Amino acid sequence: MKRLRIQAGKNAYGLIKDGGFSFDSVSTYVGPAVGPRWLVASGFDLALIAGRKLGSRARPVLLAGSSAGAWRFAAWVQPEPGKSYRQLLKAYIRIPFKKTHTPETLRDALVRVVNAYVKDDAIPFALANDHFRLAFTTARARHLTASEIVWVQWIGLGAGYLLNRLSSGNLPLFFERVVFHNGPRPPHFFFRDDFRGKAVPLNPINFKHALLASGAIPMIIAGIRDIYGAPTGVYRDGGLVDYHLNHDYSTREEDVTLLFHHQERVIPGWFDRTLVKRRPRPGVMDSVLLIRPSEELIRTFPGEKVPDRDDFVTFIDDPKTRIRNWEEVVERCAPLGEIFIEAVESGKVREVIEKIEEPSTG
Repeated sequence: MKRLRIQAGKNAYGLIKDGGFSFDSVSTYVGPAVGPRWLVASGFDLALIAGRKLGSRARPVLLAGSSAGAWRFAAWVQPEPGKSYRQLLKAYIRIPFKKTHTPETLRDALVRVVNAYVKDDAIPFALANDHFRLAFTTARARHLTASEIVWVQWIGLGAGYLLNRLSSGNLPLFFERVVFHNGPRPPHFFFRDDFRGKAVPLNPINFKHALLASGAIPMIIAGIRDIYGAPTGVYRDGGLVDYHLNHDYSTREEDVTLLFHHQERVIPGWFDRTLVKRRPRPGVMDSVLLIRPSEELIRTFPGEKVPDRDDFVTFIDDPKTRIRNWEEVVERCAPLGEIFIEAVESGKVREVIEKIEEPSTG
């Protein structure tokens, strides 16, 4: 397919090659922390929402997201999810970015984005959703990384980066994974032997604060302090600990973990971005079905690239061009969900699926 690439880990690949793909096999949909790159997933999400393709199985589907992923999934559980998702798109694309902005004023801008598509009186409905369970990942800052003094925070982040290069096991010295969830118990991946972190139940008081914290990019957006029901502290972007995909979310061999991504490489944590050999642990990708825009489609985007945070700086004096470029990307990606659904219903997905090579650790 010209506009879409479909890849799968070895377990998911075998299942789909043998018997095709059913949306009922999806146990988890993962939303990575990718900044404005999430815009390429909008058409896919909206098609699945409109067709009610997920959430019809006996067990609720886990929507597990960090940062932009959490923001997307908050729309999925609203009373009118398609409408809420489009409100998120409109508000996010139009986020103002000025030379006079500070981390505090940018946090205020994100508050307005969240308020544009998550209404206070709809939060109880979202938490009681029978079809989906939520898991918003945040990072509770420790020591220097908890400071809102930029140079102090920068030193803490630098130390975290250097020690993470030695081993990702050092990251909890700087950031503690805290996952806000709904449902009667924490998500199933919490009970794996290799999981480290805390679970905090979502409620109408902390819902928006958890959502804001999950997208509070260090040094750029001020953190969220002392979230109700959670350990005391400053909470920052969940991508610091879970950037793209960092856990095995499957509970059964026939489970599929869905991931719509902007690229082929899957990076575990934010500090791993420059570590080319740092990949998800062996086995983590086995159940993953990775869907992404093709290189051919990306070449039709403005600038022949996926939107990213650099666009805010590039077009700081020309925000109208940035907005127009991002809207064009959304428009070009609008058919991707329908293309995938057609491939599933026709059986073509068995022909076009590619196998993800087993990742190595570094």
